[in-house]
Amino acid sequence: MFHSPTPALTPDPDDIPVNPSTQPWLDRVAANRRQLLKGSLGLALGSFLGSSLGGCSGGGLPSNPGRRASPVIGFQSVPLQLAEDFDRVVVAEGYEAKPFFSWGDPVVDGAVAWRADGQNTWQEQQLQAGQNHDGMAFFPFADAPNDHGLLVINHEYTNDTLHPQGPTLTRSADGRLLRPADEVRKEQMAHGVSVIEIRRDARGEWQRIFPSRYNRRLTMHTPMQLTGPVAGTEWVKTRDDPTGLQVLGTLNNCSMGKTPWGTYLVCEENWHNYFVNRNTQDWQARTSHRRHGIATGAHSSKYCWESVDPRFDATPHPDEPHQGYVNEPHRFGWVVEFDPFDPLAIPQKRTALGRYARECATLSLAQDGRVAIYSGDDTRGEYIYKFVTEAAYQPAQPLTNRQLLDNGTLYVARFNEDGSGDWLPLVQGQGGLTVRNGFFTQADVLVNTRAAADILGATPMDRPEWVAVDPHSREVYVTLTNNIERGIKTDQPLNAANPRCENHHGQILRWREQGDNPTAIQFTWEIFLLAGKTDSPEVPHNERGTIIGDVFSSPDGLWFDADGRLWIETDFDDGEEPYTRMGTNQLLCANTDTREVKRFLVGPRGCEITGLTATPDGKTLWLNIQHPGLSYPASDGKTRPRSTTVVVTKRDGGVIGS
Repeated sequence: MFHSPTPALTPDPDDIPVNPSTQPWLDRVAANRRQLLKGSLGLALGSFLGSSLGGCSGGGLPSNPGRRASPVIGFQSVPLQLAEDFDRVVVAEGYEAKPFFSWGDPVVDGAVAWRADGQNTWQEQQLQAGQNHDGMAFFPFADAPNDHGLLVINHEYTNDTLHPQGPTLTRSADGRLLRPADEVRKEQMAHGVSVIEIRRDARGEWQRIFPSRYNRRLTMHTPMQLTGPVAGTEWVKTRDDPTGLQVLGTLNNCSMGKTPWGTYLVCEENWHNYFVNRNTQDWQARTSHRRHGIATGAHSSKYCWESVDPRFDATPHPDEPHQGYVNEPHRFGWVVEFDPFDPLAIPQKRTALGRYARECATLSLAQDGRVAIYSGDDTRGEYIYKFVTEAAYQPAQPLTNRQLLDNGTLYVARFNEDGSGDWLPLVQGQGGLTVRNGFFTQADVLVNTRAAADILGATPMDRPEWVAVDPHSREVYVTLTNNIERGIKTDQPLNAANPRCENHHGQILRWREQGDNPTAIQFTWEIFLLAGKTDSPEVPHNERGTIIGDVFSSPDGLWFDADGRLWIETDFDDGEEPYTRMGTNQLLCANTDTREVKRFLVGPRGCEITGLTATPDGKTLWLNIQHPGLSYPASDGKTRPRSTTVVVTKRDGGVIGS
């Protein structure tokens, strides 16, 4: 069994709350922690949820007469896997799940094979699949949409397994952590995106096509353009880019989006982990750094890239042009758009959509042709956003659509206690986003999206992650993965949408836009389910769920298939309390009418299940096994583990889930 060395880098700052908001409305819904922990779960939740709790057993949102009948979920549930040495994927009976594309596999022409000893160089890594596969999408070729296409896969971050013996760290004379240049470059090349051409062969087996003119890697060294209101402003100018128009690379690419005009949307999530501003006084005064929790003082960034690559040291240098790299963090946290079918296309960072730790960019098309894009800000106590384009999608004018995301209105959600909701516009000059509060231009609002949302009184959520839109009803679902500080920290009191103290297991919310219009500014919402254990005396009240069917914890990935089945992926620390009886991470399927949940697949110990996409006919499904902890996909007990894309098919050739 390969064991990753004990991490020597600074503690992982992911999901550390940095929201200082103490909006008055939060005080009105603050609750007594002991009441929730000692009292009845039903009584405690009832005071917050009202009709929403009833919704967990079939009530809730008003009926939608346009919705089609519930799709069949025809497979038998897979049992939990509790063994400490469990190192494989198990899928429902009647299906096959095969490793398809792993970290280190060749992508670009000239790539060499992956080395199990971790000795591939950074030059080799830039031509291979990156680490930690996450969000992805299938782009079919028109002539054979179910048998031929491009698979686009995000690579979120790197593990110690990237290097033969883990990362190498030393200390300078003044105590700063230092990294070898080749290790940093290899990590930068293992971030980004892979585009691979794939085809089903005569036997019905999916194969990667290599070489292919479509195959491409985006890394931390790929040139990209800034577009929209922030492009070219003082916010994004640096010593190397005095124009504020070109950025090198994209990183921490978690979930994603896919547009009807054929482009892929890459989301930059925990980009703050890669930067440091050592001037604590400047950091404290600079909301754009402090509000995101960029490292400061004597600390290093999580990866210590700044010891090799100066653009990750955002400490201001007044004697240099644009103070050196103080603005480099402002060039990340955006949505990156590119065309997978054009390998020469320069990716565009669309700044009109705002800057934060974005988990996804899920689209919904309104009847008037305008596009709504939903996103979660994946940190404890952060917000849910929606961007609405100014212009309408033009199916007959594909090139015109490439500018749609540069103009529109960004909103943040407020979930009211009575089950209603409001989309609050993040527009300079409105709702307190004024010169008096430091917002002189729309670029100020977009760079400091979190701070602007604070002023408007948005609802702090329990780590909002993936958003999915029902293709038939247009109802919107979001996963709130967990928040162990909810009701404990004074800045994170309970509220109607986030009702559990020390929320270990998370919940899924759903809402309906007014008039079923994705561009509406009001909505009604309910809690679709509370994840967690079954309701029994030995389970603490705050860990009991309302799941009808197979239990799970920490919902993360969320995706609808074409028939309307809701697929749920999980991400919790298997083997650790309070998850010891929850098994390994899993893929489940829910009927959104009956709320029944069935477990379809379980992954190897230590992994996260993430990324879902399918062929148009629904007969092939791809998902990702991220950071497996043992030796997957070799599953031999000794080989270095590799993040892997898995292809799932039904043995009878039918639709997945049917």
